[in-house]
Amino acid sequence: MVKTKDSILKDYQNNIAIQETRISGLKKKLNNISFSRLGLFLVEILIIAAIINIGFNPVLTALLFVPLVLFMLLVKKQSVVQEELTYAGQLLLVFQNEANLIGAGKNGYDNGEHYQDEQHPYASDLDIYGSGSLYAFTNRCKTERGMDLLAENLGRPNEMDTILARQEAIKELAGHIDQSFHFRAELQNHQVEMLRVIERKLLHDLPEQLQFTNKTWLKFYVKIVPYLSMVMLSIAIIFGGAMWEIFALYAVFHAGLTFLNLKHINQVYYGFTGGASLLTSFSGTIKWTEDVNWNSAYIKALFTEKEDGLPVSAQIKQLAKIIQAFDARLNVILGSILNLFFLWDLKCCMYLSKWHSQYSAPVLDGLVRISKFEELISHATLAYNQPDWSYPVLVKNFQLEAIALGHPLIPESTRVLNDFQLKEIPTVDIVTGSNMAGKSTFLRTVGINMVLAFAGGPVCASKMSVSIFHLLSYMRIKDSLNDQTSTFKAELNRLKMILDAISTSSNSLVLIDEMLRGTNSRDKYLGSKVFIEKLIEQKTPALFATHDLQLSEMVEDYQEEVRNYHFDIQINRGEMNFDYKLKHGPCTTFNAALLLKEIGLTLN
Repeated sequence: MVKTKDSILKDYQNNIAIQETRISGLKKKLNNISFSRLGLFLVEILIIAAIINIGFNPVLTALLFVPLVLFMLLVKKQSVVQEELTYAGQLLLVFQNEANLIGAGKNGYDNGEHYQDEQHPYASDLDIYGSGSLYAFTNRCKTERGMDLLAENLGRPNEMDTILARQEAIKELAGHIDQSFHFRAELQNHQVEMLRVIERKLLHDLPEQLQFTNKTWLKFYVKIVPYLSMVMLSIAIIFGGAMWEIFALYAVFHAGLTFLNLKHINQVYYGFTGGASLLTSFSGTIKWTEDVNWNSAYIKALFTEKEDGLPVSAQIKQLAKIIQAFDARLNVILGSILNLFFLWDLKCCMYLSKWHSQYSAPVLDGLVRISKFEELISHATLAYNQPDWSYPVLVKNFQLEAIALGHPLIPESTRVLNDFQLKEIPTVDIVTGSNMAGKSTFLRTVGINMVLAFAGGPVCASKMSVSIFHLLSYMRIKDSLNDQTSTFKAELNRLKMILDAISTSSNSLVLIDEMLRGTNSRDKYLGSKVFIEKLIEQKTPALFATHDLQLSEMVEDYQEEVRNYHFDIQINRGEMNFDYKLKHGPCTTFNAALLLKEIGLTLN
């Protein structure tokens, strides 16, 4: 059964309610544990007071340990409940984000503003990056590499085989959408750069920092220290006297040994500090990718490491346990005792060295896999949230045919759908029309859906078949005081970029919105005309939006190569009504006079 957008929104709202109830219950449980710990503490004080008043009593002495044991069990229980509470909060954020996106169009993930580039062939004109962009609408990535991959796939067309493989993978992930929410929840609390920090630590820093652990005598001594300490303590207890002094000197020797290696130890530790919980989250996300029996070739190819040994999720969990053990040094008293009698910091470094030599390579592959899954999940979530969208059919021969094509960033309640298709041969399609009638939006609608199609995702259309085009746009041309560039010079630079691109690429598609605005009307017309003739000569298809009706007359000289379309207005009792529907032929109705009249200017 295919879900509707309303039923999808209701599912998100139900999940939000479930998580809020769960969070409330877990908070109550934590409060009860806290009161129980306080009660056990008071009981312990009462038992101690009774022993002081009554004197030694075997029963009371035995009871003394009961509250301590129960207290320790409650501390462990509290830690587990706190982890459950944190995770429930993270999962709640995921569901709230999806509900907000469907309801208000607001996404809590990064909007990709730092990927904006005015020199990009189409990104600025088609609103690919930044606030209110396609990236902001699609992104569900929390890692730096995941966001880079999403930006990359929206910033250029993939090859045919890659697009088809990605389509298959995105469809499969959309079928596992419930599990993907848990995948995303695991990553909610980590900073975007932390994955790269850990990767850099494993790949570059640790091999050099762990070199001091390669000393054979140090390895051997650290290995036998726990047994040696137990022997030394037993001797001191049995014989007493001078043996306690020797035991103290033994501890001082360990303090000196730790101090001599403190610089190396700190280099190893810092960069992982506090990272145990983060690594555990990474382990959880990777475990899900390992547990599913994937069918798509694209996803299978993400598993590059050898799977015949310990799974990567378990390898990362081992690393998390080592870091967690290393964190004991954060407690001054506990850390001091462990280092004096067990050389704890050095032992953790030895464990890390052994782990690194065995598992660093497959774990690095696993961390990269997290980001690649994130990027695919972004498209899969978009597909799930938009059940009326469709996956485009990719064809090798020159083609673009779309039915009920709409702009994905316009709310469904106000979105107008149009059918459009190219001829069997490249044409320049001149789109005329009045102000605000929908010319620019239509050009962006065609372009942005192609961007989605070439990334392997679904498109905002009931049906679409398309060949691969290199998109080139000319819409928002800006001057630049810093570069001492006028609007006209900026327009010329953009035209040169397009001309250079179509001379080297045989499958370009050009989107032009009101060319040469920075010059006089005669030069604007002549420049536009000669540019269209260049496109015809190069056999480059284009959508050319303009107010200049003269350009629509080019169809008389180029009947096969030029087509006319328009968006018009309906005027009823002086009021303008737009239907935003694409129609054949040049426009015959314009609204400039009405708009001028509204501000007090009347044309005779």
